[in-house]
Amino acid sequence: MTKKIKVGVLFGGRSAEHEVSVASAHSLVEALDQDKYEVTLIGIDREGRWLLPGETAKMLAAGRVEGDDSTSLVALDYNGGRDLVTRMGGSQVNSGHKLDVLFPLLHGPFGEDGTVQGFLELADVAYVGSGVLGAAVAMDKDMMKRVLKAAGIPQVAHVAVLRSRWRVEASMLQEEIERDFAYPLFVKPANLGSSVGISKVHERAEFPTAMDTAARYDRKIIIEENAGDSRELECSVLGNENPIVSIVGEVRPDSEFYDYDAKYKDSDSELIIPANLDEATTARAQELAVQTFLAVDAAGMARVDLFARDDGSVLVNEINTIPGFTPISMYPKLWAASGISYPELIDRLLELAVERHRDRRDSTTSV
Repeated sequence: MTKKIKVGVLFGGRSAEHEVSVASAHSLVEALDQDKYEVTLIGIDREGRWLLPGETAKMLAAGRVEGDDSTSLVALDYNGGRDLVTRMGGSQVNSGHKLDVLFPLLHGPFGEDGTVQGFLELADVAYVGSGVLGAAVAMDKDMMKRVLKAAGIPQVAHVAVLRSRWRVEASMLQEEIERDFAYPLFVKPANLGSSVGISKVHERAEFPTAMDTAARYDRKIIIEENAGDSRELECSVLGNENPIVSIVGEVRPDSEFYDYDAKYKDSDSELIIPANLDEATTARAQELAVQTFLAVDAAGMARVDLFARDDGSVLVNEINTIPGFTPISMYPKLWAASGISYPELIDRLLELAVERHRDRRDSTTSV
C-alpha cells in the first residue's frame, strides 16, 4: 500500500485578500486526490491568529465574504463545505504530525510577500512557490518594476511615493505627478493583489480620492502611466530553474480595468483562452513571462500580466507568485487549456516544492 503524501494547505491571513485565499483553498482541497494525499488544513484568521482544526474547518466550509450572504465569493452552502472538509480529513490533525510539503495560498501581504516563506525556511519545510526573495520582490510593485527595468524588460512608467509624504504634502506631490504623467493614470497600493485599492484616475479632481484609497492598504503607493489602447494578456508559468509557460489568455473586462469584482464576483468580463493574437505577439508575451519569472527569482508558479499595444509592442504589468486558485482563476484555466489538468497541475507544484527543498538542502550550513 502506497504511503500517502502529507500535504498542509495554509490559507486565510490578515490581508485584504482573505476571502480570495479561502476560496482558493476550497478549490484546491476539493481537487486533491484523496488516495494520494493526506491533507491537513491550517487556517489564519483576519487578525493573524493561527486557528485550531475545528475553527479552520469552519472557515473553509463557510467560504464566503463576511457580511451579507448575497456577496458570496464561493457558491457553497455550509453543509456542503463541511462535508468536503470532513471527507478530506481536514477536520482533525494528529499530534506530532509532520508534513511532507506545504501549499501556501495566502494572497497579498503576510503570506505572498516573503513573510511566511521565511518562517517556513526557518522550519525547514518544503513549500509550494517562490522563496523569500522572489515572493518579496514580486509583491512590492515598486521593487518588482526596478528589477524588471534592470533586466531590460519593457513596462509602463511609474513612480512610488510614501503615504507619509502624501499626508503632509498632498498639493505639492500632485503637482509633481502632473508634470511627469498625463491623465488618465493609475494609482495602486504597492503591496497588494487582486486589484484591491486600485483606481483609474481620469482627471485631477479624482487624484486625492485615489491616493487616499491606496493609502488605506499600504505605506507605499504606486502612480503608473496608462498603457493606452492595449489588450490585457496573462500567461501562467510553471517550474523552478527551467520554467515552462502556458498559452496566452486575454482578459476583456466589463469595466475600465480588471478590478476585484470582475475577478471574483459575478461579472460580464470575458476570459478568452487562447487569446486571438498573431504568432509574433504570442511568442513575445510568452518570452517576457518567462523572463519576468526568472528576473524576480520566482519558483514553482506565477501568473504574469501583460499589455499588448496597438503598435505591436508588449509590456509587462506585474507578476503574481501566488495566483488565485478559485474556479474562475486564470492560472489553472490557462494550464488546463495548455494540456495540464487541475489535478495534474497540483501534483506538479507539489513535486516542484519538494525538488526545490532538496536543492536548498544541498547547500552547506557550516564552514
